[in-house]
Amino acid sequence: MQRTQFGRMTCSIARTLDVIGEPWSPLILRDVWAGVHRFAHIQADLGISRKVLTERLNYLVQQGVLERLPYDARPRYEYHLTAKGADLVETLMVMARWGDRWLAGEAGPPVLYRHHACGQIGHVDPRCSHCGEPMHADDVDLLPGPGSA
Repeated sequence: MQRTQFGRMTCSIARTLDVIGEPWSPLILRDVWAGVHRFAHIQADLGISRKVLTERLNYLVQQGVLERLPYDARPRYEYHLTAKGADLVETLMVMARWGDRWLAGEAGPPVLYRHHACGQIGHVDPRCSHCGEPMHADDVDLLPGPGSA
């Protein structure tokens, strides 16, 4: 069966899903963001097969989300977020907020987020880039953009 080409759709959500829409990619990005950079460590943390991890890492590098940096002469590589990848992690933070709110249960969230600027524990809160007010689903209208079909 042929895979749907989400990257060709005129939709930013579909295009993003083309990069991280299968379950392993967001988890790989989470690990790299959290400081797990080497293939063997990512594989051990996720319990993912070598073949699938290799495919996912290659694709994320190809998409410009991760970069491969050598760490010894064999060569072996570490994986690091690019600027594009760091920006994508903000999407994962919003996903984590939703999971913390709706799925964490009585135990509470598995990870807390300390903000560097103020040192306090907080959560992601998308805000309008113009006025700074919170932006939630019922606070916005969807309008055709310059790239719409």
